[in-house]
Amino acid sequence: MTLNFSGRHYPSDIIMQALRYYLSYKLSYREIEEMFAERNIYFDHSTLNRWLIKYAPQLEAVFRKIKRRISGSWRMDETYIKIKGRWVYYYRAVDKHGAIIDFYLSETRDEPAAQAFFNKVINQHGLPEKVVIDKSGANAAALESINIRLWLSGHMLFMIEVLAVKYLNNIVEQSHRKVKGKMHQCLGWKSWEGAESTLAGVELWSMIKLGQMDTTENMTQWEQFYSLAA
Repeated sequence: MTLNFSGRHYPSDIIMQALRYYLSYKLSYREIEEMFAERNIYFDHSTLNRWLIKYAPQLEAVFRKIKRRISGSWRMDETYIKIKGRWVYYYRAVDKHGAIIDFYLSETRDEPAAQAFFNKVINQHGLPEKVVIDKSGANAAALESINIRLWLSGHMLFMIEVLAVKYLNNIVEQSHRKVKGKMHQCLGWKSWEGAESTLAGVELWSMIKLGQMDTTENMTQWEQFYSLAA
């Protein structure tokens, strides 16, 4: 997948650098607009927002194809995200080493939402050996449903071990900080599309920083990010 920058008033390297600044640092759209203006590069903060919505999900999709394999021992949790003044739920999972596995935004915190999250993760990464969850009955029910399907289809050896151990789940709870920090900086998101795009970009940059790109070839973190648009 190659990103299409045709029809833009700015070259791809300017767009990619502006996006990296926003996703990497605690900078607002207006602060980045001002930084580029010092270099005689002028674009409106709303333009940067449009770039983010268009390209961040595409960059994250490219990254998925060259992402390192993750451990079969997962830590799963959900946190709160504010969109248009309303709290919604953001599901995330990391492996036992802290590598980011996947994420999912949902209006509800219930078994169907947890099921949708696990379906997304398993479609990308395959079945885990073990999942550590919080005390949420919805998450436990979703995993139980998956195990029942495995049992009924004759795949008893692949059934998932489910644990609810608080201290083992600390690693994913701490991993929420980057996401929560961007939300507080934004004072919450104004649209679902903007939230999803920003979260995809923030998670992408976090995965790069954690060394989760499979083909780095001694590239710096920013070179890895820019290479996704090549």
